[in-house]
Amino acid sequence: MLGRTAQNLFWLSRYIERAENMARMFEVGYRMSLTSRREGSASEHLISMMQAAEVDEGFNLKYKQADVNAVAHYMLFDEENYSSVRSCLLAARTNARSVRTALTTDMWESINSAWLEFSAIRPRDVNGAKLQELLGWIKQVSHRYRGALLSTFLRDSGYAFSQLGNFVERADNTARILDMKYYVLLPRASLVGSDVDVAQWTMILRAASAHRSYRHVYHDRYKAWNIADYLILRSEMPRSLSFCVDWINRTIDMLEDIYGTRTKGHDAADSVTALLADTTVDRIFEYGLHEFLTEFIHRNNQITEALAESYNFY
Repeated sequence: MLGRTAQNLFWLSRYIERAENMARMFEVGYRMSLTSRREGSASEHLISMMQAAEVDEGFNLKYKQADVNAVAHYMLFDEENYSSVRSCLLAARTNARSVRTALTTDMWESINSAWLEFSAIRPRDVNGAKLQELLGWIKQVSHRYRGALLSTFLRDSGYAFSQLGNFVERADNTARILDMKYYVLLPRASLVGSDVDVAQWTMILRAASAHRSYRHVYHDRYKAWNIADYLILRSEMPRSLSFCVDWINRTIDMLEDIYGTRTKGHDAADSVTALLADTTVDRIFEYGLHEFLTEFIHRNNQITEALAESYNFY
C-alpha cells in the first residue's frame, strides 16, 4: 500500500473518532458547568475541559468569556479550531475523497452524508435541548462509520491502518477525559472525596459511555479509585486505555504479518504497553494520576510519529 493511502486511512479514522471525542468532552464540561455553582463558576468547568483537550489557548485568542454558547461554537463549529467537530468532519471527508476507491460504498456514504447534514446546521439554532441532540447525533455519526468499516472493509493493510487511527485517537481521548479531574480540582484539593467530586467522576464515566457497565463490574457506588481502574486498566471496557493499547498491538502485529517487517511502530507500542503493564491503580495514584496520564498521552503520540516514519506517511 502506498504511504499516502495508508496516511489517509489512518487519519480518516482518527478524525471521525476525534469528532465523537470532542462531542464527549464538551458534553462532560457542559454537564459539569450545570452542577453546583457554589464550588466555582460555570465557565471554570468549560475552561477545564478545553485545557484537557488542549484547545484553550486558541479559544482565549478569540473570546473574552467562556460561556456555554461561545465554547459550544468553538468546539463544534469553529473553522479555525482544527479539533472542532466541523474541522474533523471536513478533514475526514477530504481524506475519504483522496482514497475513495479504497473505501467501501457504505463507508463513503456514511462520511459524505454526515458532512452534508452537519453543513446544513445553523450554529445559532443550536442551544438547549437541540445542543444535546446534536451531541448525540455526532456520536451516532462515528458509530455508523465504525459499523460500516467493521461490516464491509476487507481485512488487509487498509483495515489495519484504519483501526490504528481509531484506537490511537480513542486512547488519547480517554486519557484526556480522565485528566479533566486534575484541571477541575487542582485549585481546591478540599473537594476531593466530596459530593461534588463524586458527581464529577460520575460525569466522566458518562462521557465514556461507561456508567452502566461500571455497575456490572464493581457492584458499588462511584469511587475515584474504581473509575480510574475501569477506564485505565480494565481490558474488557472498550474505551479503556488497556483495551485501546491491546488493539494497537494487535493491528501493528497484523502489519508485520502482511509486510514481513518489524518497525519503529512496534517499539512505540511496546513503550505504551510497558506503562500499563504490571501496574495497579494504587501505584498510579501514588505516582500521580495527572502525571501518569500526561506520560501516557506523550507515548501514545509517539506511535503516530513512528508509523508515519515507518510507512512513509509524509
